[in-house]
Amino acid sequence: MAVLDSAFKYIDKKGNLLQSRTELTISQMLDFLDIQYEYNHVVDGKKISFDTKNGMIQVINDESDIARYEKIKENHKIMAIGHPKYAAKIKELEELVYYDKSPQTGSIFLEDPSFSFDYAHILPLVEKCSILHGHTSSVMVELVGQMKDNLLLDFGAAKKIIKDVIEIFDHKFFINAKYLESGDDTHHVVKFDGPRGRFELQVPSDTTYLLEGEATVENLSFELIKLLAPQMPANIEAVGVYIYEGYNKGSHIISKVR
Repeated sequence: MAVLDSAFKYIDKKGNLLQSRTELTISQMLDFLDIQYEYNHVVDGKKISFDTKNGMIQVINDESDIARYEKIKENHKIMAIGHPKYAAKIKELEELVYYDKSPQTGSIFLEDPSFSFDYAHILPLVEKCSILHGHTSSVMVELVGQMKDNLLLDFGAAKKIIKDVIEIFDHKFFINAKYLESGDDTHHVVKFDGPRGRFELQVPSDTTYLLEGEATVENLSFELIKLLAPQMPANIEAVGVYIYEGYNKGSHIISKVR
């Protein structure tokens, strides 16, 4: 079954909902180069994908984008980036950049029923979540890096690494380490004042996972990346983790690891 680009949601660091993987890649590149941009900037009554102080970028996703680009380029400095299927437009759009059909950088993503874990946590800064409660979460992992012979990493090898790391999270109680009052090899004592009063908990140390920062789903995603990164081969340059905390909600964190 074909997976369409529209089946995914791409969000940049500014919270903009992007239209395609191409736009996500451009936003990440601009962030990496510390180039400020405005997404969907309106020029002459028409929206442009990215506007920077040095010029504009239009992502070509369909024929309407080409028409918009042709109109804008008459009076503004702009370049276009498009899909290989628009390569035939090169003669008309000299600035159009299209992708090499055999790129050396690639990504894979992995989802599996075994990529799930049960856990409990407390978020003292959020009233609704400031009491002890739990979730069953599923995980998707994206790996980005340099391919060799059109292969980034064997799916079987990647699956084993991911599954072993997720097992570390399973049936754990996550809490910000700053709430630790005392502890030893057998128990931790956690104390904090929250919106619903003062909590004092004594919990087994072997099932408690102390975090640097609050036990949000975003922080859990980042913690998974920290555990996955050392296990990855040298050609993996970035790791992305999606954790679904419930129906239609969760977190996506992607981080460079090399």
